[in-house]
Amino acid sequence: MNRKCSKSRGYLRAADHRLLSALRDCGADPRVAAAARALSRGGEHGALWLAAGLAGAVLDRERRAHWLRGTALTAAAHLASMGVKRVVRRPRPGHVEPLVRTAGRHSFPSSHATSATAAALVYGALRPACARFVPPLAAAMCVSRMVVGVHYPSDVAAGAALGAFAARAATPWIGGFTDG
Repeated sequence: MNRKCSKSRGYLRAADHRLLSALRDCGADPRVAAAARALSRGGEHGALWLAAGLAGAVLDRERRAHWLRGTALTAAAHLASMGVKRVVRRPRPGHVEPLVRTAGRHSFPSSHATSATAAALVYGALRPACARFVPPLAAAMCVSRMVVGVHYPSDVAAGAALGAFAARAATPWIGGFTDG
């Protein structure tokens, strides 16, 4: 690797560390820490998003099959991020004290961000009324992973990109997108 590239990588790594430290400092406020912990727990293994998709399937009979496919896509995106973690094997941040326990030792990409982004895009397209609250909730979940100190910003960005890619790629398979 050339010297210029190595220097740029060092700047990016330093920025990742500084931004994580700043966001983790927000967790010093007990209310912020409690909210971040709750979001992190709710997003573990995509649970919140899978439950939301199944609720959509129960409540929206007309598009039940579409909701079930959207839920399956959310689960598949989450599993894909876990597979990438096993390949990349980036350790979790060690320079900040985490506020939650994690299911694994690897941080890249954030599986919470992957499933949250996939669900926000798919569920928001299936029921545009969901687009008012699902994307902000997904964004809050993504930020919560940095506030609790278990992911670098680049982990979250990569997870969100993977979730967006999965949702976009699966759009023809999911179908059922409407204006109502």
